[in-house]
Amino acid sequence: MHSLVPTMDDIGFEELMNDPYPSFDRIRKEASAVWVSSARINLVTRFDDIMHIERNHADFASTNPGSLMNKIMGHSLMRKDDEEHQVERKAVETAFRPGVVKQYWAPRLEAISDRLIAGFEKDGETDLFNAFAAPMAAYGLTELLGFKSDVAWQDMCDWSQSLMDAVGNYTADPAIEARGHAAAASIATEIDRAMPEHRATENPSVLSSMAHAESLHSIDQIRANVNVIVGGGLNEPRDSILTTVMALLSNPDQLAQVRENRKLFAKAFEEAVRWVAPIGMYPRRVTRDVVLGDTQLKEGDQIGLCVGAANRDPSRFENAHAFDINRPRQGHLGFGAGPHFCAGTWVARQMVGEIAVPMLFDRLKNLRLHDSKPVTERGWVFRGPTSLPVQWDV
Repeated sequence: MHSLVPTMDDIGFEELMNDPYPSFDRIRKEASAVWVSSARINLVTRFDDIMHIERNHADFASTNPGSLMNKIMGHSLMRKDDEEHQVERKAVETAFRPGVVKQYWAPRLEAISDRLIAGFEKDGETDLFNAFAAPMAAYGLTELLGFKSDVAWQDMCDWSQSLMDAVGNYTADPAIEARGHAAAASIATEIDRAMPEHRATENPSVLSSMAHAESLHSIDQIRANVNVIVGGGLNEPRDSILTTVMALLSNPDQLAQVRENRKLFAKAFEEAVRWVAPIGMYPRRVTRDVVLGDTQLKEGDQIGLCVGAANRDPSRFENAHAFDINRPRQGHLGFGAGPHFCAGTWVARQMVGEIAVPMLFDRLKNLRLHDSKPVTERGWVFRGPTSLPVQWDV
């Protein structure tokens, strides 16, 4: 056992941003927790260690008054445990129940996807990031939250990115922090604009669910939890749409299987989220001196749960670095685990695996990667394609 958390000083921040997986492999082999100087946090990369942490929030707490998320977004359900967390999560989950998603949200998401594809399907080529995935996620989230329909999708994307950059600002860049605070202020304005309607009329939206929750929510609670949803709720479907399309276009044999059996689109989405977790790391606080695997941790230590690394742990997944829709069915950590399992999972599965990705392949004949423009990917706390140029026959 390591009496002290090992340190790695030779992993650069740009290495993590460009391609974190070689570094994750090194960290995983080194110890259960490793201090990575460039990230300024102890990183946990092994699947079993993360599962242990998620089952034991008495020793590894979500609550953390000094967290970047609290500083930028407010004290949301993501940084609460036990009853506090359950009360606020219950209010959010009402809008995300499987039946509500299937019956109420799915037709609206289909209409958004159809409208977006109609705008470029005669062009023969586009970059799916800005033409489809980003506006799809933004328009969908605007509806789910219950914001006014005149909110620009570009604003939703900017707010989401600014919040995500700020809560992942482990290098303490003041400009990044300022953009995060500005985004939170803009979101607060939109909540204030929309809330009177939702207080007056109950409906399936998140804002309505919060307004009519059994436990009265303060405006600060509502704002903090909406900030969290704008962050992860836009980033995750956007990036998983792009990753799923990229993976299928890069593996024509698997794409052929999916085209032959449409039920495999859902499996392709699930494998894409394992292969490249859109939300790749989130923090926990150690509440007492405790041993994690082979490493001694101290009370107050900040640890980052690298689910993006755990989802490629070779002790859990065979040929873990490969995208493979035919791998045996196994639980992954792309949506987290435990009490903080992503509340929007059913929405993401419907939006991406049942609607957006199948519709792209149905409507764009012979969809393929662009023959002269490269795909680009970036990030480690949040990761996905930042550009996905494609072509098709018209």
